[in-house]
Amino acid sequence: MKYNVIGYFLSEGFRNVFKNKKSTFSCLGVMCATMLMFGLFFVIGQNINNAIKDLEKEQGMQVFMYPEATDEQIAKLKEDLGKIEGINTIEFVSKEEGYNTMKKRLGDNAKALDGFTPDFFEVSYIITLTDLSLNNQVYEAISKLDNVKEIQNKSSTIETLSSVGKAIRVVTFTIFAILILISLFIISNTIKLTVHARRKEISIMKYVGATNSFIRAPFMIEGIIIGIISSAISLGLVGAIYNWCAIKVAQSETIQLIGVNMLQFNQLFSSILIVYIILGVGIGIIGSRISMRKYLDV
Repeated sequence: MKYNVIGYFLSEGFRNVFKNKKSTFSCLGVMCATMLMFGLFFVIGQNINNAIKDLEKEQGMQVFMYPEATDEQIAKLKEDLGKIEGINTIEFVSKEEGYNTMKKRLGDNAKALDGFTPDFFEVSYIITLTDLSLNNQVYEAISKLDNVKEIQNKSSTIETLSSVGKAIRVVTFTIFAILILISLFIISNTIKLTVHARRKEISIMKYVGATNSFIRAPFMIEGIIIGIISSAISLGLVGAIYNWCAIKVAQSETIQLIGVNMLQFNQLFSSILIVYIILGVGIGIIGSRISMRKYLDV
């Protein structure tokens, strides 16, 4: 008996979808458009966040030691740095490496270093952080260590990256909320047309003792079906568009110069699939409940 009821709900849900073809197709079209927009914003946001994380790994500070620091003191500083919470990597820069780096930076003006030797430069450690928000905390801890002459800190760059990351998350969440509201409005009004056309049938079902849940179930299934179909279509479109754009972006000289890699779509697939399923099923259920309120007096 239980399976018969489930079969009835499913058959009625599918019947509603195909019976009201015009409203169903219009609903699918608009839902696919809104979900496609969300999907594109989602993958763009994920790539920007990934790029920021890659840049974060390269940001940090350079810790210079006094020229007279001994080998034991240099080794001790590395050991002390390794104990500080928030430090991700520690890279030693010798006097020779510092000298050569300065020559590269000066470029055509490298002649200014004529007469200088690597001994004029200090050894240093370049460190990166596990989290940019720990920048000030790590800076304070390093400044208290022995034999630290100077700390070069890219605080402005770090603060900018952190602000951009937060702004992207806020924008993505706002777009997500707006698109959910739009989809709810569309699907609830589409199902409302179906409900209105069958209002007499619903009244008869209530008269003979059918519960609100029994009456509502086929319409909820209709909403879920529309949501899932929209999700599948949108997922395919997002994948095709993303892969095409990824090839174009990867060929960009600017992107190659920055050294930022785009995520592969298969890395994003599971996240988008989960979000789309939740959106499709959730919007279908909520939209159906909203559209039935008037006729079930609940």
